[in-house]
Amino acid sequence: MKIVIVNGTHEADFIIKKFKQEKHDLTVINSDRDFGTYISASNRIPVLYGDPTKAYVLEDASAYNADVFIALSTNDIDNYVACITAKQLFNAKRVVCVVRNPKRVDVFKKLGIDSVISSTYLLGESIKNESIIEDFIRTMTMENEKILITEMIVDENSVIANQKVRDAKIPDFINIGCIYRDPEVVIANGDTTIYPHDRLVIISTPQRQKQAIDFIQRKVDDNEN
Repeated sequence: MKIVIVNGTHEADFIIKKFKQEKHDLTVINSDRDFGTYISASNRIPVLYGDPTKAYVLEDASAYNADVFIALSTNDIDNYVACITAKQLFNAKRVVCVVRNPKRVDVFKKLGIDSVISSTYLLGESIKNESIIEDFIRTMTMENEKILITEMIVDENSVIANQKVRDAKIPDFINIGCIYRDPEVVIANGDTTIYPHDRLVIISTPQRQKQAIDFIQRKVDDNEN
């Protein structure tokens, strides 16, 4: 497939690595020159620097007839403009837009965006104290609401800190998609060691999300009680 990925930071890096492994035809555009340089070097792929909301930038990138066009900016409106431009002027077959404001999901769909992913912060019952609030548990709810992608920081006293994935006794209902370990994104496998301050991207169902969060938050002292 021809896939165009515009803007984003670590999310873009992770997606690019995954799609590159699957041998897709990738076009990458990023308005952040510094992070674009990192993505280019990390993935050995050319990156066009420019504003993807501008039609001439998409034209320079030969973004015509993409099977999938993904916009990952932190600015919802920029993502919408980039997606709708790709769809209407460059014949993108499917456009995917990330939004920070969940109220825009239905609006953007009605305005012609095929898939809208809402990124929000979870500050609900799973949060026990201020130190956890500072971890900024971030959740991306997929369009069909059957999969949740939750981002959490590993505490120094976590039961999984300094453990290999295969030895951490991670329940079957939790899947570690990747680990953000600045400046790298690590695709986890059984031999991957989880270190304190790693930012885990965990995948679960909505029904299991609270259990997944509780497991990652468990401290060594909790096991001894």
